[in-house]
Amino acid sequence: MAYSNNTVEELLHLLELEPLEVNLFRGESRDIGTPRVFGGQVLAQSVIAASRTVDEGCIHSLHAYFLRAGDASSPIVYNVDRNRDGRSFKSRRVVAIQHGRPIFTLAASFQLEQEGLDHQFEMPEVPAPDTLASESDVPQDRLEKMPRLLRRWFTRTGPFDFRPVQKSDVFKPSPQAPFSNIWFRLREKIDVSPMMHRALLAYASDFYLVGTATLPHGISFIQDDLTMASLDHGMWFHRPVRVDEWLLYSTDSPSSSGGRGLARGLIYDRDGRLVASTIQEGMMRVKGKRKKGTDND
Repeated sequence: MAYSNNTVEELLHLLELEPLEVNLFRGESRDIGTPRVFGGQVLAQSVIAASRTVDEGCIHSLHAYFLRAGDASSPIVYNVDRNRDGRSFKSRRVVAIQHGRPIFTLAASFQLEQEGLDHQFEMPEVPAPDTLASESDVPQDRLEKMPRLLRRWFTRTGPFDFRPVQKSDVFKPSPQAPFSNIWFRLREKIDVSPMMHRALLAYASDFYLVGTATLPHGISFIQDDLTMASLDHGMWFHRPVRVDEWLLYSTDSPSSSGGRGLARGLIYDRDGRLVASTIQEGMMRVKGKRKKGTDND
């Protein structure tokens, strides 16, 4: 896609899918410095594709599987199946296709706004985002030692500002408890629909989640002998949310085994309201740790 100096504008453009036919849409891909299409992009575009087929209601849950690595140099076609249109709930299934093969599937449920019982977990007590440094603040001497693609990842000004509460050194990782808190928000105020805010939240939710599963092992996503990839992603939207205001992503990893790591997340707004929950499992392999001949990946 054509790149803009305004990365927020660029991201919003990325979610403007082109209608091809009834239930069929095409989205552009974007290279953010990773070797494949960013999973959050396909997730958010699938949410938008599904929402284009729903007249009333907003997405309240999604369950997705990452099937193949996406090609950042090619567009993606989204095929939407209108599974059910009930009075209160509507369900959709989306298949993302690239080069003639499915790379991603999403099942989503939409609901008309309703009143009901209300409770939530309390937000963790953490420092305010204004007191924390941005995740992109990497010393120049370390940047110079990075491979080109990795250096571009750390130096680009993305559409979101991430401010970790617990600083972990990706260059010299050490084992720590599998818990993490990070504040984030879109870098600019935007005037978009509540549905678009939820799609943007889905985009951002793919950052830093499964990485929580690496913390107890003292490994880092930048090391050459580690292979990581998202396998699935679940998300529930509990309350209205704005992604251009500060949100706290509180994550933990209850388990890793069998070459996979599991991570969970709770997303709170600045007032302490729980606005969304996530869960993700990812492939997590370190060279020399996998038995030969155990799979066909």
